[in-house]
Amino acid sequence: MEYTKYTKEQWKGSVITSPLPPTLVTCGSMDKPNVFTVAWTGILCTQPPVTYISVRPERYSHELITQSGEFVINLPTRELVKAVDWCGVKTGRKVDKFKEMHLTAEPSAKVSAPLLAQSPVNIECKVREVVSLGTHDMFIADIVGLDVAKELLDEKGKLCLDKAGLLAYAHGEYYGLGKKLGTFGYSVRKKKNNKNIRKGK
Repeated sequence: MEYTKYTKEQWKGSVITSPLPPTLVTCGSMDKPNVFTVAWTGILCTQPPVTYISVRPERYSHELITQSGEFVINLPTRELVKAVDWCGVKTGRKVDKFKEMHLTAEPSAKVSAPLLAQSPVNIECKVREVVSLGTHDMFIADIVGLDVAKELLDEKGKLCLDKAGLLAYAHGEYYGLGKKLGTFGYSVRKKKNNKNIRKGK
């Protein structure tokens, strides 16, 4: 198989890794919930399950997470794309983002921070370490609980995230996830024998 080769030009180091998940992170409390947009997030470890978010120190949410040591990463759908963008440019110091975007805060099972009812998957997190990197501080956190929409489970209880219509963020633009191209390990998986078996054998 021949793959495409590209002619390159050299740029200085920058944040170009794409696509990324433009998540809605909730923090604060049920009495005073806050939500903001974070694309600098991902998985750091499988066992124990560890994630991170990178947040500018001057953001209101940075203050809330520093105080509580807890937050929830909420995976947004295409339906929430306007809220994702709006919550990334507005500050919770001045506006009630839940009210303005018609979002609903619900209690989490494992942390004091609320979760977002309109998100199909909520990842409850407790901060284990904060690393100052420059423009951003990285909150490294243990994933202590998951809240998963029953509507996305098949008859065997498997989570079918392809039905959720999740978002991706690439170089300043939002995208809906598209066609599935494969599954983990498909490139080395042995093909099933499709020969017809004679009746009675």
